[in-house]
Amino acid sequence: MQRARRGRWAGLAYLAPALLFVLAFTVYPLAQMIWMSLHNWSLITPARWVGLDNYRQALTDHQFWVSFLFTLKYTAIITPLLIVGGYLLALLTSHNSPLRSLTRTVVFIPVVIGLGVSSLLWYWLFSSDFGVLNRVLLDLGVVDEPVLWLGVDADVSNAAIIVSVVWKVLGFGMILFVGAIQAIPTEINEASLVDGAGYWQRVRRVILPLTLRTVLLVTLISVIGSLLAFDQFYIMTAGQPQNETATSVFYVYLNSFPYLKLGYGAALSLVLALTILAFTVVQLWLTRRSEA
Repeated sequence: MQRARRGRWAGLAYLAPALLFVLAFTVYPLAQMIWMSLHNWSLITPARWVGLDNYRQALTDHQFWVSFLFTLKYTAIITPLLIVGGYLLALLTSHNSPLRSLTRTVVFIPVVIGLGVSSLLWYWLFSSDFGVLNRVLLDLGVVDEPVLWLGVDADVSNAAIIVSVVWKVLGFGMILFVGAIQAIPTEINEASLVDGAGYWQRVRRVILPLTLRTVLLVTLISVIGSLLAFDQFYIMTAGQPQNETATSVFYVYLNSFPYLKLGYGAALSLVLALTILAFTVVQLWLTRRSEA
């Protein structure tokens, strides 16, 4: 009995640092954000209780829903590009050889670059005044004058940002997919070869089903990253033209800091957090179904 109690206390002692970390950096900030969302809270005036008024305002805030729908559109476009592109690259480079290892390294290198640095790099590439992309197009005679890639047309700006993000993030999914593909026992692939299955038959019937959990996990990570997109839009377009490329997080930032509406910004953050939670629940449900 005493030994069992000591074991429980020892287990609790091992868990204590993790529990303290979660309490300090997750539970307390979340509780504080919920409390802030129920107040008219500013950096320069005392907080005033307003109950659910911030949430009622969010329901009728046209610009927030424009930003939210734009974020969903951006997520819907970029997620298939990252998942399909990363998986195809993983299929291409999953077998170890010097050339394939080099290819994996080259594709993965942009992942280690900070998103802010990457956005500044692509802002320079897409610049209408001194950007390399416009210079190449002008020299080749493809265009007669520099193209205004950023901040003028929302669709063109979105496409430019998608290109920059795919370049940076694609390698992350590829590495996870490579690990999942390499974890498939060699005997299974050999058995499918003996049965006469072609390459794409093996991909559809063997490799994809056995790596489906990883695909769902990478999809969830990609969706969360896209829903929380901020740096690239802040640096490359600053929400222009007319806030048409302002993402949900960008709009939360505008309300929380330049406009000093911390309570309203907290309420918008919780709406976004609930959206991410919904996607997480769907991913867990799909994962359980894939295991059944």
